[in-house]
Amino acid sequence: MQLWDKDVERKFFEESLKIATPEQLFYVTENNEYVAYWPKGYKGKKSTLQSRNSFIGTFTEKWISDLMNKIVIEKGLFATTGVVCPEIELTESSPADVAITVEKGKNQKAEGILLIIEVKMSIVWNWKYINDAKEGQKLVCIGDFQTHQGNPGLLRSDSMLKAIGKSINIRVSSNKASKIPIIVITNTPITNSYYEKVDNIKKAGVIQGFFSVNPKPMDGLDNSLKQTEGKGYYKFDSFNEIRGYINSILQSEINFFSGMKNKEEIGRIIEIANKEDSYEKKGEAFLKLRR
Repeated sequence: MQLWDKDVERKFFEESLKIATPEQLFYVTENNEYVAYWPKGYKGKKSTLQSRNSFIGTFTEKWISDLMNKIVIEKGLFATTGVVCPEIELTESSPADVAITVEKGKNQKAEGILLIIEVKMSIVWNWKYINDAKEGQKLVCIGDFQTHQGNPGLLRSDSMLKAIGKSINIRVSSNKASKIPIIVITNTPITNSYYEKVDNIKKAGVIQGFFSVNPKPMDGLDNSLKQTEGKGYYKFDSFNEIRGYINSILQSEINFFSGMKNKEEIGRIIEIANKEDSYEKKGEAFLKLRR
């Protein structure tokens, strides 16, 4: 399966134009041109376009679900959009964008959720929509994200903060969430100011990684970020690469733990846990005492 590219974006617009008007999907310039983003240097009147958000949100979550199902189908697992699990704060109003589960269906128990995926994707390239009387409808790519005024995907601070906030809410909701990995998937690089932050978030165990599924978000010589120093952010370049990662995280048994304790309390927990006769039992005792 191909990863995110211009062909996928073209497909989004072609499918969406069957159920939406051009005005719901594109900005309209003073010259009556329909564009996905305001081009850099455009100084005419501007409007705010919110209507496209629901269309691209639905499309990208379904696209990620399909991508994950290609990976987990052989394991007898399911990737589903809009998964609800109130015991870990995944509600009807704030479900998991996508989750990999043991059983099929949107309503899940925590023990049946193997991976939670937050999807923060949007249109990356700029597109012009042309409806010519002779040639009909056309979509023309007019530049990558460096050529327009929009900040797509995780290049937006609010998208980054929403992903972090929701993940923290899941993490602190219940001990049942401690064994479920959480990842954030985007189709853009991230800004320099978040390099250290995403590495620290991964190190703390709140989120297991911020991942891009867009191998070449820039036209021409693509020198977009491959990974941060601590791999808190990582760009997948092929389906096999992301398949290997997803399979490895599904096979791992991880536990999230955090807290603020004084040195005496920490020392007591370590001393008691150390009396167990295997590393696994020591780890189990440590986690139980920490709670």
